[in-house]
Amino acid sequence: MADQVKLLDFWPSMFGMRVRVALALKCVPYEYVDEDLTNKSPLLLQMNPIHKKIPVLIHNGKPICESSIIVQYIDEFWKDKAPLFPTHPYDRAQARFWVDFIDKKLFDCGRKIWASKGEEQEEGKTEVIGILKQLEEVIGEKAYFGGECLGFVDIVLIGYYTWFYAYETIGNFSIESECPKIMSWAKRCLQNESVSESLPDPKKVCDFVLQMKKKYGL
Repeated sequence: MADQVKLLDFWPSMFGMRVRVALALKCVPYEYVDEDLTNKSPLLLQMNPIHKKIPVLIHNGKPICESSIIVQYIDEFWKDKAPLFPTHPYDRAQARFWVDFIDKKLFDCGRKIWASKGEEQEEGKTEVIGILKQLEEVIGEKAYFGGECLGFVDIVLIGYYTWFYAYETIGNFSIESECPKIMSWAKRCLQNESVSESLPDPKKVCDFVLQMKKKYGL
């Protein structure tokens, strides 16, 4: 019997994007359900009763929550294709460290750019550039964070690329001029169809963010 896979998601979510990319890299067919986060479905509330958030991967009726955990699950379950983690335990630990760093830092700093003004917005811009510069040091001269192949850190970070245009438009600054190595890395990732076909157009994301700012009077 074939695996039944369903993804509860919201199209502009950089957290959902990482799951979509991982499933695409593994060639896993799945049913996509786009949630209305202002009116969450009974299925979402049932499958993630603790956090009530997307994304949720439902595999043969069982839910897996939290995007970075979902990506690890996908790699462990569908391990016959496109390994997402390095083989050495040290390298795996390093990948998990940088994913934790990204998850704890980048979203909140990015939110300051689009959801605030004045000093707080400027602070957000400075923090985002600082984080990306640290990540540029990590990638160094490698093609991807894990080396020559797309891996866990790349999959986790690439969704943020689709929000960079919104950050730049709203914050009136250029990530590319400040962090050219990160932008080169993102363009390299997008050469992979599993990545490019899983991500929304950055201009569409920007339109969504501008509408959200207007709706909430930000």
